[in-house]
Amino acid sequence: MDGKKSSLIKKPLRKLRGLLFLSRFCICIAALLSTSSIKPAFSQERKINIAYAGPSLIALPFLAAQEWKLFSQNGLSTQLVVMTFTISIPALSAEQVEYLGGVGPATVSATLRGIPARAVWFSSDKVLWSLMAQPQMKTLSDLRQKPIGITGGLGATGHVALLLALEKAGQDSKAFAISPFTGVSDMVQALESGYLSAAMLQPPQLFYAMGKGFKEILNVASMIEMPVGGLTTLVKTIKSRHEELKAVIKSVQQAKQRMLKSKEETIGLIMKVGKTDREAALKTYDTLRDVLAGDGRPTRAGIENILKALVLQGRVPSSNVPFEEIADSRIATEVAKELGYKVQ
Repeated sequence: MDGKKSSLIKKPLRKLRGLLFLSRFCICIAALLSTSSIKPAFSQERKINIAYAGPSLIALPFLAAQEWKLFSQNGLSTQLVVMTFTISIPALSAEQVEYLGGVGPATVSATLRGIPARAVWFSSDKVLWSLMAQPQMKTLSDLRQKPIGITGGLGATGHVALLLALEKAGQDSKAFAISPFTGVSDMVQALESGYLSAAMLQPPQLFYAMGKGFKEILNVASMIEMPVGGLTTLVKTIKSRHEELKAVIKSVQQAKQRMLKSKEETIGLIMKVGKTDREAALKTYDTLRDVLAGDGRPTRAGIENILKALVLQGRVPSSNVPFEEIADSRIATEVAKELGYKVQ
């Protein structure tokens, strides 16, 4: 009898244990399913800051990602902060901003000076600038010792692209008087007034200058392969915030894809950012199509050209610097694969 009682007691206990196990299993599955549908935790915890030099074609993917809410769709709470490179690079080093919207001579030279930062994404590796001159200027030699306007500051991408293009054209770049302007509209006015003999312009202002009778004396875009825009961040961020960085890169790369697919939407954005008319915006869009086609991965050729430019300026002694000490393409490669690019 005692054996029967024991058997009767054991059966419901075994059944109860089975039910408890089943319930725990269901709770675990439910928890997994619920967390998989929630946006990444970083979107709920803090706002990330991306510094950029100001509204321009170079910054267009960032402005598009913000305007079209691609950052938030990828789980990010993002703030774009306008800063010149002289301010944004120290701010990045001090971790006052998490990301810097740009890859160029300024960021690379900062890395070579010891700031532990890497280029992690390229907006494009094709520059859009042309040197537009007064109609009476017949050759590049006519511009020697005459004022040539650039934006972005001495040592910025536009400046070094011009220096490299002049050298490629057989000119001594040191023989040209280059004057930096803080804003492109001021530079265009200086060109129109005759104060400048030439100016480095990109769309849409390039098309405006053509319409006003200024002549293209040097097509810098056809001569130089160099990063134009991109993303730079600290090595610490690459290591500790992999998913956040991946979401940032994915957002701006998706912005590029959408710009290629949505012509009218992009033309509207160009008109808004460039403060230009529809005709110039349309020409700008047609120019941008080829520029935006890249998959975003930092290229060795682009970094090497920046190093060559820095050597030309005397800012570094040698261009023989390993790619990995300046750029990290791993996360951009992950994103490119996820977005359907053919990555070798």
